[in-house]
Amino acid sequence: FLTACDLMNQGILALVSSIGCTSAGSLQSLADAMHIPHLFIQRSTAGTPRSGCGLTRSNRNDDYTLSVRPPVYLNDVIFRVVTEYAWQKFIIFYDNDYDIRGIQEFLDKVSQQGMDVALQKVENNINKMITGLFATMRIEELNRYRDTLRRAILIMNPSTAKSFLTEVVETNLVAFDCHWIIINEEINDVDVQELVRRSIGRLTIIRQTFPVPQNISQRCFRGNHRISSSLCDPKDPFSQSMEISNLYIYDTVLLLANAFHKKLEDRKWHSMASLTCIRKNSKPWQGGRSMLETIKKGGVNGLTGELEFAENGGNPNVHFEILGTNYGEDLGRGIRKLGCWNPVTGLNGSLTDRKLENNMRGVVLRVVTVLEEPFVMVSENVLGKPKKYQGFSIDVLEALATYLGFKYEIYVAPDHKYGSPQDDGSWNGLIGELVFKRADIGISALTITPDRENVVDFTTRYMDYSVGVLLRKAEKTVDMFACLAPFDLSLWACIAGTVLLVGLLVYLLNWLNPPRLQMGSMTSTTLYNSMWFVYGSFVQQGGEVPYTTLATRLMMGAWWLFALIVISSYTANLAAFLTITRIENSIQSLQDLSRQTDIPYGTVLDSAVYEHVRVKGMNPFERDSMYSQMWRMINRSNGSENNVLESTAGIQKVLAPFLYASHWRYSVLHHICL
Repeated sequence: FLTACDLMNQGILALVSSIGCTSAGSLQSLADAMHIPHLFIQRSTAGTPRSGCGLTRSNRNDDYTLSVRPPVYLNDVIFRVVTEYAWQKFIIFYDNDYDIRGIQEFLDKVSQQGMDVALQKVENNINKMITGLFATMRIEELNRYRDTLRRAILIMNPSTAKSFLTEVVETNLVAFDCHWIIINEEINDVDVQELVRRSIGRLTIIRQTFPVPQNISQRCFRGNHRISSSLCDPKDPFSQSMEISNLYIYDTVLLLANAFHKKLEDRKWHSMASLTCIRKNSKPWQGGRSMLETIKKGGVNGLTGELEFAENGGNPNVHFEILGTNYGEDLGRGIRKLGCWNPVTGLNGSLTDRKLENNMRGVVLRVVTVLEEPFVMVSENVLGKPKKYQGFSIDVLEALATYLGFKYEIYVAPDHKYGSPQDDGSWNGLIGELVFKRADIGISALTITPDRENVVDFTTRYMDYSVGVLLRKAEKTVDMFACLAPFDLSLWACIAGTVLLVGLLVYLLNWLNPPRLQMGSMTSTTLYNSMWFVYGSFVQQGGEVPYTTLATRLMMGAWWLFALIVISSYTANLAAFLTITRIENSIQSLQDLSRQTDIPYGTVLDSAVYEHVRVKGMNPFERDSMYSQMWRMINRSNGSENNVLESTAGIQKVLAPFLYASHWRYSVLHHICL
């Protein structure tokens, strides 16, 4: 602000600023007050996507600020792309420098459409952020978080996006079925190639683009003006590294030069007197309105294309380019242009995947599987005829065969295993059949793991389950003597002896000092009546024999107090005993499973769960001791004691009784591109 005042003291004709939104408001007020044409070029912090400034527009005659950069259309572009992809659930990552209020309009739209959107800020220390997720989340929470990351939008500067992609890929938080969108106006060709190289799955990049003349010889000429080859050549490293704000500054200077030249030609030049913004009685520039109209009516074809202003003082010319890759490709794959977007015509191009065509008629594929109910089961086994199979995965395979037109021959893996790496680097089971190309497609309830993804290609998951524990239900038995459980047998014997002893003492006291009975009373103080009276008072039912002597009443008072304490203790212990019985042997999580050693447990040998627990349990740097405890139990007798070869055998062991841990992630595995 002070620098602008100093310039006005020396005399200026127009003010060009490339600053943030905060300072732009002050310069706008100054330019409006002094009638100085102000060409504002919004600049973001360190390449972070822009948020709308929301400059206040006063009366048209009093507004001297022109916005050189077009308005922020990120809300419209993102919503159009997300709608085209038919996303219903995704997460938005943004860096510290981005003002999340910039996409409030987009969040309101997706909320009205019923989409499930999550927001997460990416900290400067990305490695610490990812490490914290693994330290605080359980396995089930991590699996749900991985599922959320399958669809994500990144609103951040290119350098942060590169680091973030590297971390999530190296930590296996994302798989090849993920689809991420990166949107930023400040993404050049070098950034695009680097982002594609570091990502997996499908990647869509949205960036601002500028028209380039098809005639190479005319690229460096804009009317009578010649542009340096380092700026007009899109392949030049210098032009690649320039920020968009600097390109608009270059075109703004060209626009002002043309406006000043037109003023001189028309001989309508207004000499500008020295102005000051400190004195209260300082008068605005008389020629400001004429100069502003000349700038608004003029235009220039520069590095950013057509630079012109609408009636509202904004630049309406903006174009976004949408680049993308496909699923299932390796790191370092190529990228192609999917379409473009502008405020006038909207989206030009199609972002949807091309549908598969019926081009596999006459092809016979060998399909390997592993039996697993209810996904793959034998429906018919007639001697001399091929086995017939049924199940959910078979229905998926049959639908693919019908749509694509191929036929298939299905067989079970010889070793009935899903597949794990061997010591010599080879694979066994279903994965081994695909690796050695004895089968074309594998289909079963198969877990997607990083090791398996390195040797075969997976389709998108169509069902996903976390680790589950199969525990045999406790048998419900009716115990006729459950009411005696709160006290030990010895305590019950002592109570019975105490009843007999107190009854005998009451009888002796009444025999030595008989009570005075009322006239006509027939009650006698026999030993039987004394015993019955003591027992009745113990169970709080009273008695029939009146004892009026002082010694007997003292004895009974002490006995009633004793009976009250015993009955109260019995009631409390009975309630606690029944509660403990209901929750006994309850295991709610893997943590509960690892802490106990009374119930043995295991899993399927060479399965994904087996390998996961083995790797984690044998890693000395693993922070969670749960895996080492589980591995000691699973690896008893080299794994032969508690583990099984098939899940059906594990179910039988649970009924034996036995505890069996299993992890099913259902997916179709294929070795060729369908």
